[in-house]
Amino acid sequence: MDVRSVAAALEPEVPRRIRVAVDAMGGDHGPSEVVPGVLDWARANPGTDVLLVGEEAQVAPHVGAGLPDHVTLVPASELVAMDEQPAAAVRRKRDASINVAMRLVREGRADAVVTAGHTGAGVAAAIIGLGRLPGVDRPALAVQMVSEKGPFVLLDIGATTDSTGLNLAQYARMGSLFAERVLGVPHPSIGLLSIGEEEGKGEARVQVATGLLSSSDLNFVGNIEGKDLVNHLADVVVCDAAVGNVTIKFFEGLSGFIFDLLRREFRRPPLGPLAYALMRPGVARIRERFDYERLGGAPLLGVRGTVIITHGRAKRRMIGYAVGVGAAAARAGIPRLIGEAFAPAAHRSRAGRAGRAALGTAADGDDRAGRPVGAPPVAPGEARAAADVAATR
Repeated sequence: MDVRSVAAALEPEVPRRIRVAVDAMGGDHGPSEVVPGVLDWARANPGTDVLLVGEEAQVAPHVGAGLPDHVTLVPASELVAMDEQPAAAVRRKRDASINVAMRLVREGRADAVVTAGHTGAGVAAAIIGLGRLPGVDRPALAVQMVSEKGPFVLLDIGATTDSTGLNLAQYARMGSLFAERVLGVPHPSIGLLSIGEEEGKGEARVQVATGLLSSSDLNFVGNIEGKDLVNHLADVVVCDAAVGNVTIKFFEGLSGFIFDLLRREFRRPPLGPLAYALMRPGVARIRERFDYERLGGAPLLGVRGTVIITHGRAKRRMIGYAVGVGAAAARAGIPRLIGEAFAPAAHRSRAGRAGRAALGTAADGDDRAGRPVGAPPVAPGEARAAADVAATR
């Protein structure tokens, strides 16, 4: 089950036509794969408007017979290259395609952004251009992973590293909402990815998150080890971005390695070709199950808009699926759902800050920065990023 299939059965959040802005310049292949992938999808889905954002001179050669009536080219004179420092490039290149796409959502001219560009640039552009939802400390990228019992949600897979225990607890709530309201999983179970399944094992942030989740209304089932991910012990698995990114890339590499081994064995004479002929239907079913391209991309949860970040190596087929996920996620209204869930916390946070400002002291359980007492100190990089984002608003 994926975003597209469930969203088709949901009451649309946006009754009018959905408009998806696509970063035509992003990814390893740029317009040569993004544009054909978008046009193939658009021709098969005339009910959704698409805004192709990019440099006209680079996009035009890949348009072919011309743009369909519901596809519009929005000019952008710059791009953020995959080898650039993302946050600095996003701040410096105001007319970069990813920034223009985010502005389209902020101005109400688009309902979702899809990009295959640099993940860091996509996250930075979303935070700067759209802003975080009230009550959300950090956004998280969520992806569906294959398991024996069906897909589960893994987050964060690359939005922000050096998460605190509070961040992990917030990821859990956002992931639970995504699984329940978008993927149709009732009362989803939540697990923390850690070095041991026993309570108390793991780094400090995992232990802090364990305490927060244990006292919450979420269906928290405890720690999960990496070896148990394929056994689907939880519907939502939460971890720091570095851990999540390594996990999904290991899965991708391992599945490719296994299929390469099978391919070589099936070509080995004299019995390999015969074995392949007998096993071909089963191999096709396994390959379909591991076809991550069909998932399209990862939604960035916690920002004021629908943002889908797909694989940097994505070619036209995966690009098409990503556009479909963007349209479906916009119809489902994911940011509104998260905003409603975090609204009480945001109100308490504002009230707490106002009270501390009036008293000139920290309230019980918080330090002067509004972080839980005992939480890891703010990393210099995090402080700089927060200041940079604040300066752009």
